[in-house]
Amino acid sequence: MKLSIVIPVLDEAAGIESALQALSTYRTRGVEVIVVDGGSRDGTVALSRPFVDQVVSTPRGRAVQMNAGAAAARGNILLFLHADTRLPDDADRMVIDGLACSSRVWGRFDVRFDSGGLMRFVAKMMNLRSRLTGIATGDQAIFVTRTTFAAAGGFPPIALMEDVALSARLKRIGRPLSLRARVTTSARRWRGHGTLRTLLLMWRLRLSYFLGADPTKLAQSYGDAAEP
Repeated sequence: MKLSIVIPVLDEAAGIESALQALSTYRTRGVEVIVVDGGSRDGTVALSRPFVDQVVSTPRGRAVQMNAGAAAARGNILLFLHADTRLPDDADRMVIDGLACSSRVWGRFDVRFDSGGLMRFVAKMMNLRSRLTGIATGDQAIFVTRTTFAAAGGFPPIALMEDVALSARLKRIGRPLSLRARVTTSARRWRGHGTLRTLLLMWRLRLSYFLGADPTKLAQSYGDAAEP
């Protein structure tokens, strides 16, 4: 089984080299790393090329970018990774062995943030909610077999909540493999705009989505709320 890691990016020049260098060990073990750029203007693409197997360019939009990366991937397992999220050691083996030794065809990791305080509680609640509902977020590094991803129709081309929507589709096929090993994701947005404020915003957006709100309008609210 071969693993492909798909990383959607947009203007990530400040941290993309360190993010990709963290994946170098995986590449030496045969893992494919693909960066999918959504129109960066800050040199992200040039900085990425020495550290990846492919750079794919697409229109902006995380769902569009990840679908394009999946289409370009050579692996039969796909792992979707945010640029500001770090995988635990041996994540490739955990995913490959976990899927091979179980009847599961997709899954995700537990998550932690790179800061303490309230963020520890947020991560704990995210992991508990995911384990109870079978729904994963992009911060948890969703992985899935290529055939299952295709059967689910990939990420729906919506402006926000594409990870939740894909999880719901995948859950209809089977329950996720919930790995307790934790990925570490950046709390930069939370710190920049206030932890409690961001937490309340996330809850409001998620509830609105489940009540049928238009993801495009939710994305606009998400962007507006992030303005200083």
